[in-house]
Amino acid sequence: MFDMGEMGKMLEGMQENADKLKGELASKTYSVKTGGGLVELSINGNGEVVDLIIDESTLTDKNMLQILLIGAINDANKMVQQNQQQSAMGMLGKMGNPFGGSK
Repeated sequence: MFDMGEMGKMLEGMQENADKLKGELASKTYSVKTGGGLVELSINGNGEVVDLIIDESTLTDKNMLQILLIGAINDANKMVQQNQQQSAMGMLGKMGNPFGGSK
């Protein structure tokens, strides 16, 4: 029979794990380089830019700088999303089947 108390405990545990995972992801830093290192961008697990280094040689070519920045931002965001997905799948895998039966 289905036990609502057990379901509540399971949901609390899931929330605690989700909060822990969110904190772990936020503490990570992801760095990318574009244009052979002309632009270096670092973001945290929340997708917030924490560092940006731009080579001075790019400052005379606005279009090139824009392309490099867009590429760096997109690459860094992909890294964050992939890590979030992998971490979430890992968390779900550790939980097993909450409804009984085989895994």
